[in-house]
Amino acid sequence: MNLLEKISRFLSPRRNTAQRYIPIYVKCKRCGEKISGRVDLWNELSPDYEDGTMSYHCRKVLMGSGICFQKIEVVLRFDANRRLVDQEVAGGEAIEQEEFEADE
Repeated sequence: MNLLEKISRFLSPRRNTAQRYIPIYVKCKRCGEKISGRVDLWNELSPDYEDGTMSYHCRKVLMGSGICFQKIEVVLRFDANRRLVDQEVAGGEAIEQEEFEADE
């Protein structure tokens, strides 16, 4: 590691790894299987420059492990600070963590 890399690491802010991922939970419309996934805020977001404002979006396709294998598409939109502002789900419905963890 050269001197410039050491100085850069020293001066750059440390990122909290707990804030790196956002969990997402969906339920399949066809079979009712609950599926979870996560979004890596450091690597998976794509920038949007619409209307002169900075924002991000991410598209995930989730598929369960049961007998259905229905693909569920999740489109997430984030503000300039990478906070979730909108979520659209096709092929399923968004659910909360408590519902995902609850036994049926």
